[in-house]
Amino acid sequence: MQQLIRGRVLGFHADPAETDDNHRYFEDGAILIENGRILAVDDYARLARPDLPVLDHRPHLIMPGFIDPHIHFPQVQVIASWGAQLLDWLNTYTFPEEARFADQDHATRMAGLFLDQLTAHGTTSAVAFCSVHATSAEALFTAAEARDMAMIAGKVMMDRNAIPAVQDTAQQGYDDSRRLLEKWHGRGRQRYAITPRFAITSTPEQMQATGTLAREFPDCHIQTHMSENLDEIAFTLSLYPQARDYLDIYESHGLLSDRLLLGHCIHLHPREIARMAETGSRAVFCPTSNLFLGSGLFDEAGLRKAGIVSGIATDVGGGTSYSMLQTLSEGYKILQLQGQKLHPLAGFHWATRGNAMALGMADRIGTLDVGSDADLVVLNSAATPAMALRSERAETLSEELFILQVMGDDRAVAQTYVAGRPMKPV
Repeated sequence: MQQLIRGRVLGFHADPAETDDNHRYFEDGAILIENGRILAVDDYARLARPDLPVLDHRPHLIMPGFIDPHIHFPQVQVIASWGAQLLDWLNTYTFPEEARFADQDHATRMAGLFLDQLTAHGTTSAVAFCSVHATSAEALFTAAEARDMAMIAGKVMMDRNAIPAVQDTAQQGYDDSRRLLEKWHGRGRQRYAITPRFAITSTPEQMQATGTLAREFPDCHIQTHMSENLDEIAFTLSLYPQARDYLDIYESHGLLSDRLLLGHCIHLHPREIARMAETGSRAVFCPTSNLFLGSGLFDEAGLRKAGIVSGIATDVGGGTSYSMLQTLSEGYKILQLQGQKLHPLAGFHWATRGNAMALGMADRIGTLDVGSDADLVVLNSAATPAMALRSERAETLSEELFILQVMGDDRAVAQTYVAGRPMKPV
């Protein structure tokens, strides 16, 4: 059945940081949807028909759903854990919590609640780290498939420097990952990400197994962490003394490509920047996490100038909010500290089409292009009394977007559509 979703419609076709011709906006627009796909986007008057049901969201703004390219599913009950930097935070809070995901019932319950949080905040696709347990990945993929929600995920591979309850072995990490990959990768809207947590928690043998998986399944994403924290970097290099730098550990195991998602990338050396650019490897900016854990400031302008494509992500639970609006707000502040600017059009492009480009998936998500999946977010820039008061003085679309970016959270998300289906109770 076809349906129209009506409202003020905004979608991007280029990066506002690179060209002024970057978006289409319809003051009274509509999106025509059939079987979870976008058939047309135009003025409402051009698409309306007497036989078409209409979901009318005026005066709200309708955009492609947000994409979160770096988030930790097993950390839903770790978010807002006080007072530590990265390595202490992992050992004190994260690893004990992730141990609970060996239990299938717990993993299943948390998967549903995790996806509820994403859609409540307007996020329609994510790249998620699961726990070391295959049960956690099974639970997340099963829940996402039931919602027809595009998910990229993988069980973490980690065979050292963690409590025994969250360790596998190099062989087990390979075997579990391959079984999950063969079951879920390309099944409906699900995709698998090969997931060595980071070099500290993987032996050289496990990194070799990761490289084998990457060669065997070159269309899979690979997700990991790099250069988040100075103590982390020093510890990593002590474990791999032959490495030229942190990136060289991943490079020497054949992981660098445009499918590699490197969370954080704060403290990079010139050689690392050059090799990331040459290989198309992606950096993922996690502003609320970087501030919360005191990790450092991401150099968006410097990486862009070098030719590196970057995503922007929540990194829950080191990150402090599921909201991509709040993520953009904190990202704006981090860039301000370095004399860099994040225009609101560029910010909303980054959280939608920009992240889809970083994932190589802009043909299906992140835009309002005909044929794309109908993943949408409906935003209310007057969702709270304070926002409504400020919005009285907004005169342009950019001003409205900036109010959403700085003051918005899940209360500003009036509705979220996944493959054309509303996810929030009316």
